[in-house]
Amino acid sequence: MVNSKLAGVVAALALVLAACGSGQEGPAGGDATPDAAAVIEIGSLYEPQNLDNTAGGGQGVTEAFNGNVYEGLFRLTDAGKVDDLLAEKYDVSDDGLTYTFELRDGVTFHSGKELTAADVKHSIERVTAEDSQSARKSNLEVIESVEAPDDGTVVVKLAHRSVSLVYNLTYVWIVNADAKDLATAEDGTGPYTLGAWKRGSTLSLDRFPGYWGAPPANGGVVFHYFTDATALNNALLTNAVDIVTSQQSPDALEQFTGNPDYKVSEGHSTTKLLLAFNDRKAPFDKPLVRKAVSSAIDDAKLLESIWAGHGSLIGSMVPPTDPWYEDLTKVNPYDVELAKRQLAEAGYAKGFRFTLDTPNYDPHPTAAAFIKSELAKVGITVDINVITADEWYSKVYKNHDFAATLQEHVNDRDVVWYGDPGFYWGYDDKQVSEWIKEAERARTPEEQTELLKKANRRIAENAASDWLYLYPQIVVAASNLSGYPVNGLNSQFYAYGIKKS
Repeated sequence: MVNSKLAGVVAALALVLAACGSGQEGPAGGDATPDAAAVIEIGSLYEPQNLDNTAGGGQGVTEAFNGNVYEGLFRLTDAGKVDDLLAEKYDVSDDGLTYTFELRDGVTFHSGKELTAADVKHSIERVTAEDSQSARKSNLEVIESVEAPDDGTVVVKLAHRSVSLVYNLTYVWIVNADAKDLATAEDGTGPYTLGAWKRGSTLSLDRFPGYWGAPPANGGVVFHYFTDATALNNALLTNAVDIVTSQQSPDALEQFTGNPDYKVSEGHSTTKLLLAFNDRKAPFDKPLVRKAVSSAIDDAKLLESIWAGHGSLIGSMVPPTDPWYEDLTKVNPYDVELAKRQLAEAGYAKGFRFTLDTPNYDPHPTAAAFIKSELAKVGITVDINVITADEWYSKVYKNHDFAATLQEHVNDRDVVWYGDPGFYWGYDDKQVSEWIKEAERARTPEEQTELLKKANRRIAENAASDWLYLYPQIVVAASNLSGYPVNGLNSQFYAYGIKKS
């Protein structure tokens, strides 16, 4: 999923210990007794585009709704573990082609309807539907059929083995099959219901009294949306919000670090900032050109200028939290003279000119200006075209009408998209596609890991994109808050455990 101010394209690791110790949730809030009726005010830069994660709702709807309003058969914890949720247990056939899931009893939707296998069947099929924009649609194409032999049983049959099926099902929200208008309304099974969504301002979630599990530790939450990091930080300083889901302004950390009123936690995220080339179009259809551009940009200097020592370089699409990670930062090293030689060999000794389509929210405009300056040193002229998130989705992701673009990709395990020539960046390498296909059909995780390491190294050697850096995941909260997630895997932000003293 890309930064989902965008569509369902779209799941950084700073290799440090989370400030709160375990890296799984926010620190304890002292000796004060938590107020179970307290409403948690959450500050975010990521407002949903709509409320449907199969229709371009993007990162914002994942952050607000995943696990809070909607639940899946399985849950990806903040520590990256897959737990049972609406599926109480499951069995796999000996050939690996049939999965049988038994649903949890006593689960109702917010409308009052009881959860049945028919709802699960509907929910999986809406993700795999032709018009779906779900981030994991392509990963679930292995599903040949979904059956509901009775209200409590779901049978999923696969075209071939899928070692990642259960993991990928954590992305499937179970919705009421009878629900309508899911772009503006909801009917999930989670601990919260949608209160009110005031576009451009706030989205509130209310406790669901009929929730099947443990009730939330608070009286509800309100997401407050901001368009720039300064306004977001000012809201935290003035107590307009209690917590910032992801700090985007490292320069602002000084006012919170060492201040007893606040707690700064640095955890693990999976967000990569990409300079994504359109590998279908000249000059970026030539690997040497892409390698030259990558080597002409000082990623370390860019990271330092934006994140002031936080975050890390990566050299590929795979973050260190993925099982198939390798440090590939030296494959396309920063080397201006090497870049000039590669451009000359590719037939562009005098450089060339291209347009860089740049989303209008931080840090993209800053990164674009830096890239423009760096590439000028090797004779490449960059015209920066600033566009909105909606324009990015239509122009770049949907219509592939671009030469190069900047974008955040937030999911883990998303190197697999380089095996899909139809994806927006158009990378087409039959060997990579085959390795990725074989990896998903692997009989063991070890076999899968080795194949994806090969694919990852190949895309790095071809500079399929320029992976600029991995974001840190920095959560800043009032010191009287506890129980909040700090890792932010795939942009999820479980709010139900947050306590306010």
